[in-house]
Amino acid sequence: MSGNTSRSKLFIRGILKSFPFLLLLIFRTGCVSAQDDLPDSIVTERLETIKQMLGEGKTNANRWWYGWLIGYSAATVVQGTAIFISEDKSTRQDLALGAATTFLGAAGQVINPMVPGYAPGRLELIPESTVEERLNKLSEAENLFRECALMEKRGRSWKTHAIYSAVNLSSGLITWIGFDRSIWAGLGNFALNTAITEAQIFTQPTRAMKDYANYQKKYGMEPDNSYASNNTYWIVNVYPGGVVVRFVF
Repeated sequence: MSGNTSRSKLFIRGILKSFPFLLLLIFRTGCVSAQDDLPDSIVTERLETIKQMLGEGKTNANRWWYGWLIGYSAATVVQGTAIFISEDKSTRQDLALGAATTFLGAAGQVINPMVPGYAPGRLELIPESTVEERLNKLSEAENLFRECALMEKRGRSWKTHAIYSAVNLSSGLITWIGFDRSIWAGLGNFALNTAITEAQIFTQPTRAMKDYANYQKKYGMEPDNSYASNNTYWIVNVYPGGVVVRFVF
């Protein structure tokens, strides 16, 4: 009798462990079914709309990304070369610090490629000859469209401002304390670098964010606000032994 009870418990545990996967399978099946209900004409129309929107934003996105990459790279090369030409110690220090800062800027561009710039080309590689291929391409296109919007949101977020500010502050402190200059020299360095990085942030294109919202509105889709807000919120948990407050971002 105890053996049967043990086997029953194991069977129930197995079902409970697989329950989340069953829910995921049901959810994905429901999503696919909802997508399959779309007439092929609507699928084609949506694809063309996404292609047009992404295509219209491509040039400006690439202009911004390559422009700042080239600018930072050129500044790094010029300052790095000038270090070996100048005979003044203070000037060489400033050039070395400047080269290091612009190198970080160029590296940042390389590490974070501009998704709206290459999205249209990636989308063109996906076949759309049959109804099934067009359904699959629409799903991929919408995911890519959302990725473009998210990338632009991250580029304008307070986190990006904070990261750049930390680098600029470090540069100012090195000038002031590390190079034993006046505090005004450190503030000047910080202010100059901040002006450059803020210009980079505020000139970043945001067309994909607006186009993605318009696309959802046009086709009566539930608004996806995850890319349009910072999603920061507080969680307060009360326990017998005290209170825990968490800030989630």
